[in-house]
Amino acid sequence: MVSATDIAGSVAEQLADVEQANAEAVRAAADLVLGVIRADALVYTAGAGHSLAAVAETFYRAGGLACVYPLYHPDLLPLHGAVPSTQTERRSGLAAEVLSERAPGPDDVLVVFSTSGVNPYPVELCIEARKRGAAVIAVTSRACVAAAPKRSSSTLVEQGTVVLDSLVVPGDASYPPDAPRTAPLSTVVNAFLWNLVLAQVYDRGTAEGLDVPLWRSSNVEGGDEANAALLAKYGEIVPRLR
Repeated sequence: MVSATDIAGSVAEQLADVEQANAEAVRAAADLVLGVIRADALVYTAGAGHSLAAVAETFYRAGGLACVYPLYHPDLLPLHGAVPSTQTERRSGLAAEVLSERAPGPDDVLVVFSTSGVNPYPVELCIEARKRGAAVIAVTSRACVAAAPKRSSSTLVEQGTVVLDSLVVPGDASYPPDAPRTAPLSTVVNAFLWNLVLAQVYDRGTAEGLDVPLWRSSNVEGGDEANAALLAKYGEIVPRLR
């Protein structure tokens, strides 16, 4: 019988490997996000299916960046229909539809979370963003991209200005180790990679005197007051804050 200690050790080992393998890429991703803050621009974040958990982690999150514009379509969320959500991210043309509301420009950065990295929606988001001059941070698994059936003209790995590799194995599951069937890791690793980027952005940004716009928890003293200025600034350009 597996113990909690076994699972914890396995996850800790995965995160340590991810941090080591992505050291240069995390720094490059932080460079791009710092450029957004200097330009007073936006970080667009996107995903589909369970990768939307990572998008939620980037948006209106205590300790998270305030200059985030989440890209979203309700049909991509499994809670609105599990099988249709899979069909939706495989539909070509949805990215252009989602970006018709607002699209990233040259001063912005697009962050796309997709473990498989091959479906039309995430790939076409990257292609459209790059056409507009935006840099792309691709958070994916190189192993999963290599193993997945190709469903678009390109892949997230090919489209990323910077690629953060979750090192997740094809299928996402991690247990049992010799034939993984359960205990998927992508959600945990995606959040970890994003937090590595945020930590560098904060340290390097404050060291150069940047005002890094970060949300406070509304459940601590002074949190609502601290967030009010951020809501006033970004509420008009990020509709989902309203």
